[in-house]
Amino acid sequence: MSASARTVGAEPVPGPRGQRLQVGDWTIEPLLNRISSNATTVKLEPKVMSVLVYLAARPGEVVSREALLSAIWPGVVVGDDTLTQAVIKLRKALGDVAGKAAYVETIPKRGYRLIAPVRSQTVDGTAVRANSEHPHARRTLRVPWIAAAGIAALLLAVWWLYGERAGDGALPRTPIAATDPARNSQPTITVRPFQALGDDPQAVLLARGITADLVTDLSKVLGLAVIGAAASTASDSGTPPPAASSRYLVSGSVQRLERGLRLHVHLIETETGKQLWSERFDRAPSALFALQEELGPAILKILPAKVSEAELRRVAQRHTANLEAYEHFQRGQLALLARQKAENETAREMFRRAIALDAAFARAYAGLALTYAADYRNQWTADGAAALERAFELARTAHEINPDIRETYWVLAFVHLERGQHEQALRYLETAIQLYPSFADGYALMGGIKTYMGRPAEAVPLMRTAMRLNPDGGYLYFLNLGRTYLALGQLDQARINLEHALLRNPVNLETHVYMAAVHLIGGDKAAAAWEADEIRALQPGFSIRAWLQTYPLIDVTQKTKLVEALSELGF
Repeated sequence: MSASARTVGAEPVPGPRGQRLQVGDWTIEPLLNRISSNATTVKLEPKVMSVLVYLAARPGEVVSREALLSAIWPGVVVGDDTLTQAVIKLRKALGDVAGKAAYVETIPKRGYRLIAPVRSQTVDGTAVRANSEHPHARRTLRVPWIAAAGIAALLLAVWWLYGERAGDGALPRTPIAATDPARNSQPTITVRPFQALGDDPQAVLLARGITADLVTDLSKVLGLAVIGAAASTASDSGTPPPAASSRYLVSGSVQRLERGLRLHVHLIETETGKQLWSERFDRAPSALFALQEELGPAILKILPAKVSEAELRRVAQRHTANLEAYEHFQRGQLALLARQKAENETAREMFRRAIALDAAFARAYAGLALTYAADYRNQWTADGAAALERAFELARTAHEINPDIRETYWVLAFVHLERGQHEQALRYLETAIQLYPSFADGYALMGGIKTYMGRPAEAVPLMRTAMRLNPDGGYLYFLNLGRTYLALGQLDQARINLEHALLRNPVNLETHVYMAAVHLIGGDKAAAAWEADEIRALQPGFSIRAWLQTYPLIDVTQKTKLVEALSELGF
């Protein structure tokens, strides 16, 4: 949704501080994450509030689960249970009784609808009706169209300000994405996520993989700064806007045809909008990897960056020649992003299938190593030591197969971090960044390690660089910054970043642990208690001391702060 959605005609939308909704007996304050009725005030989780606002913009209408998942969790891999839990929390907050819904009604096999009357409130608190008195009637039946349009604009503005805008790569209230002056003299290129044409799920996987591999390939060039761009930054017209901080922009589309694969690629100069290069590739599916070997060097020939022959060979290097193995690997990567036990097991199975098809697929071994490291970190297995040792073996195998790809360095660094070998982890990351100067995840993990070691001031510029290079870095980048700012004693910055992490992954235990500590240290005991309930729901029997046994934080001051805060909350 573009910023133009904030107004209808010449009528201005009230400012954020005056935007409220009245849903049944409840006053809804989206920007404060709270609802109130008479003397009762209830604080909602940000994603739960987003569900409420989204439904309130469509009173009486059936909204599918798919529409809610796409709108509330854009670009985030979550299961259906995440939405179910959000609706359960919303109903509990609103006081809905099972079997006698007064607010959120479940429509079997279709979705949900908000059946309570919805009104907006102006700055002075007066109410304007948004739908008819009858809760199941459509709002257009008895409301003058001008008033209905104004209310719709208000609801859409709240959604734009609170929900959709929060899902992009930006963080408007904290300067985390500042331009890195060290990169200003280099040509900078943004790679826009390639679009899959049609409804073919395999095309979606291929588009994702081609994008990721192209970012990786171009990052091998020392004289070029490469930025991965969020898919959500496309405009309403369907044309992606150029990235203001980049000199060049690559975009493209992928389509699976009956007997082949079609790839369109475009390169433009962002300042002028001039298209410098465009090519259509029609190939057999088995020729995907040969096509990728051509793509990076073809783009580099257009750019002013000086590229050596050795770098061109590295750019053209493929990771597997087996298309089926590649697809399994992409599925494993998607599942791994969720950072939940069930998805971790799915990822492990996908990586194993990829390795069974290509025993020399280094990236698949690296992914498999991460699943075992996750078992150790999250205490998902009874034998954590064995899981960590298995992760180490697989990480070394990946690196031995191909020491010239960035994932193997990153995974070795991560496993060394879990083993308590922080300095060794930093050395692997330093090597990775020398090989891949635009390796966003390398900077991000390095920043995290610095914080774990008690050097948070060094972490902030590393995270700024990571988020500049990868604006769609996801919840882990924001979690990383949140705990860094907590270590620095900057509670407001910590809270803002942790809120953004929860917007992207509301079921991540680590984020809730740090958010609880931030609220308690900041004196907001009610908010801390609410986070404590979230922790108990995610992990019954949670103990902060037991959790820290497999957590790589070694700075005594930070550990003491966490233990004291969580112990006060009963953990």
